[in-house]
Parts: sequence; C-alpha cells; structure tokens
Amino acid sequence: MYQVTLTESYFPAQDDTPYAERTIGEVLREQAAVRPDTLALRELLPDGAIGREWTYSQLLADAERMGRALASRHKRGARIAIMGGNIPEWVLIQYGAALAGLVIVTVNPALIAREVRYVVEQSGAEAVYYQPHVRGNSLLPIVEEAVTGLDVVQGLFDMEDHAALFAGEDGGELRETEPWDVVMIQYTSGTTGFPKGVLLHQHGLLQCNKDALARYGARPGDQLPCAVPLFHTSGSALAILGGLSHGATILLVSLFDPAMLVQVIEREQIRMFGGVPTMIFALIEAARATGADVTCVESLFSGGAMVAPELNRAAQAVFGAQVLIIYGQTETYPGITAAWPDDAEDDILGTIGQPLPHMEVSIRDPHTHAVCPLHAQGEICVRGYNLMAGYNDNPEATAETIDADGWLHTGDLGSMDARGYLKITGRVKEMIIRGGENLFPAEIENAMLEHPAIAEVAVAGIPDEKWGEVVACFMRASEGTAKPTEQDLREFARERMSPQKTPAHWVWVTEWPMTGSNKIRKFALAEDFVAGKYDAALA
Repeated sequence: MYQVTLTESYFPAQDDTPYAERTIGEVLREQAAVRPDTLALRELLPDGAIGREWTYSQLLADAERMGRALASRHKRGARIAIMGGNIPEWVLIQYGAALAGLVIVTVNPALIAREVRYVVEQSGAEAVYYQPHVRGNSLLPIVEEAVTGLDVVQGLFDMEDHAALFAGEDGGELRETEPWDVVMIQYTSGTTGFPKGVLLHQHGLLQCNKDALARYGARPGDQLPCAVPLFHTSGSALAILGGLSHGATILLVSLFDPAMLVQVIEREQIRMFGGVPTMIFALIEAARATGADVTCVESLFSGGAMVAPELNRAAQAVFGAQVLIIYGQTETYPGITAAWPDDAEDDILGTIGQPLPHMEVSIRDPHTHAVCPLHAQGEICVRGYNLMAGYNDNPEATAETIDADGWLHTGDLGSMDARGYLKITGRVKEMIIRGGENLFPAEIENAMLEHPAIAEVAVAGIPDEKWGEVVACFMRASEGTAKPTEQDLREFARERMSPQKTPAHWVWVTEWPMTGSNKIRKFALAEDFVAGKYDAALA
C-alpha cells in the first residue's frame, strides 16, 4: 500500500511504476523481440482442450498480416465494428486495426438488431466484422437487419472466413500511429438512456492496465485466463493489453463453463484469475462439486461489485486467496482504484482500495465541486492520463462528465480515509450493476413505455445473491387496458432489449413514492420491494 497521510479527500498521483507513452504496435513488437518464443495467445476450447496457439513472434506476424489486410480496405482513422465472442480472430483484428491506424467499435454479441444499428450508426462504422455463431445464436441475420439502409456500411466480414478476412494483405501497408490516437470506441449508457461511445486512446489502454495487473503481481510468462467478454474493457483492455504489457500468456476462454474451467486451472496451474463476482462464485461451487484443486491461484481479482464477505470467505477456503477488487469505468480505461494483495481483510471487504499510479483521485461535493473533508460523502472524481478522449459526437455529454479543471466525475458517491482508501456509498446516477455489467434504468424504461398497457414505469436495482443486482420494473397500468402477464412482458422486453436488460421482477403499482419535486423515489421502491411490500408474482 502507499504510505500517505492525507488531510482532505484528495489523493495525489503516485509515480511508483514506469510511465511511458507507447502505441500498441510498439509494445507488441517489443515483446516479440524480447520473448519471441513465449506463448502469447492460447485458445481454450469449450471442452477444455487447447486449440490454436501463438508465440509472441507468431502473434506479431499474424497481427501485421491482419493490419495490412485491414489497411487495404479501410483508410486511416476509419471505424470498424467487431461483434463476436472470445475467439483469437477478435484479438487479431484488435491488434491489426491498431497497426493499420483504425478504430475498433466493440459490440456486445447479445445485442438485438436495433441496438446494434444504434452503435454502428452513431459510431460511423464502415464495416462490421462478425462471428457467425455465438453461444448458439446466429449473428448474421442480426447484423444484416441492423445495417439495412445504412449507407456508411461498406461491408460485412465473417471473422471465421480467413480467405475473406486476410484478403488484400499483400496490397495494404501498415501505418505509424501516436500514443494519444483513439483506437477503440466502447458504448456505455448514461442517465439519459442513450448509449454514448467512449473514445479510448492507445496510451491510456496500455498504461492503466499494465499498472492494474502490476498491482496484482503479474509476471512475464504468467498464463492469464480471459473469461470476461472481449467487447468489454475488462477483456480487450485489462486482460489483452494488460497481459501484453507484461509479456503474459492469454488463455482465451471461448465458453465460460465453471466445471471445465476449474479442471483447466488445476491442469495448467493457473496463478492469476480475474472475473466478475458471479464468475468467481461459480468457480468456487464447481471446484467444490468436482474436487478440483485450484489452490495454485495466488492472485484473484474482480470488478463490477464490492467484495461480499461470503465470497471472500469461500475464495479463501477454496482458492487460498482473497478476492482483490478493481474499481473504475469504461471512461477511465477502466481502472481507478484497486486493492493490494497484502491488504487487511477489513480493507478488502470495506473499501475499493487505493488509486492506481499516475492519476489524481478526489471526493468532491456534487454541488460545489469542492474537495470534501476526510470520510465525508461526495462524488468520486479522477484526473490524469487515463481520461477518455471524450464521447463520440457528443460534446455536451463530454463537458458534463469532464469539468473545466480536468476532473472526470464518475457519478459514484464515496468517501476517502487518511490513507487514501476509498469506499463507495451510493451512486449519483441510478445505474444497476448486474453481474458486473452496467445497466441503465432510462434505457429499459423507454423500451417498456412502448407497451400500450403501461402508463408509467420506473426501473430500479434489487439486491440479488447471484448477480449482485437484478432489474425490477415497476409499472402503473393504463386506464381501460388489461394487464399483460409476466410472460407477455418478458416477450415484449426481449423484442426490444438484450437478455441482461430484461427485468427479473415485474410489479404493478397504483401510486408512486414521490420526492418534493414530484420525481419518483426509485430508492424507496427498491427498499419497499426488499421489505416485501409488493407482490411481484404476475403470472
């Protein structure tokens, strides 16, 4: 831990790790030169067998092939969308795009056509690189429906069709880029419910995730499973680029099967593992059920939710390691704070750790923006190299998030002690974190208001043992209409939203708890639901 004694809720930037402005191409070439024969990427098949493998020299060669193929099709700075699961081609396109001076737009393969269309259209992506099937779902019909009528889209490319994917590699030329060039756009929603494209530059993606894994003790040659999705910063940034920065071996998990994965952890003697709490819970249960010995794991880290005491106790019993939290958001690449391996259990369970290096963190009054006293609640803010370049084509939202003094306002409420350890105490914005994925009430409310039987709707997060939080949809019925069944509502929601956004609970109300300014008190709805004041059984 950093040995500091603060007098107010402001943590100055620390410089205990090397700081260098690099491009992805520079780091990839450096690793290929220093450790050409070290395995860089391994494909873990659904049955637990190892599929294709790349050493660092082989990975660089195929990334450059991909870069030349992409450069033959797309001009410098073009945006291309990637929609697929955890397959090596995803990683090759990520590296190839960086070498070709392109910007990748990551797309959740669980999205439905109208959601994909919004991302492609808003980002200006001129092509979509898709995996034909993900977890049994055919993506091509979704992609084709999404891009119908979008003139900017010049082509659709099957990532598993290597002839088409690498076509043009002999005619394209790799391009020089700069560390501060935007290389990735990831979409995250705000309180307005409209997804915003977060512009991420190469330097932030490399430095932040190198520092995060360094805190967890990453070493060259470590085998790091990537079971989190590549479309998320936890996958494409923390695992892939953090692992690259350390010369680690990425074990790309194509399907998260806990029973299979604990056997692989034992067989491969995995030393580090990171995932959302629901993943770690599932691995603990699988290890107990199968008898797999997973005590080889020395570093276990998680994000997306606070570390629950029962999770930490179970992890220590099964893995022999505590669960170390990392806190952040897409707009910060994503890390802001993280626990230390030698932190006391009280800090592991009650805080989100200390800030990562080379960034300032403060707790500020949400109204005056003044720095708060120690232990006082305010908004968690961060300033440094690790701020997004902005929201794509949305200067108003960018200005609302990053103030004139360069502080990014996270929207999370928290406090800081004299040692610089932070706690989260609430959220300024009403975000729901389900299984580590951010969901936004306004987006779900807008979709459900399209139902003719619903006059008003309010969405809130409800505590859940497995997912951390799940979505509850509170509704007031339109006059003179029959109330739909739970099955009807689910089908209606699934036509408009991806599965993770579909409410788990449906509650009809006749009146709302209101604030003095006549706004629905969603926090009160959630509290009353937990207290059993609502009947959620509709079917």
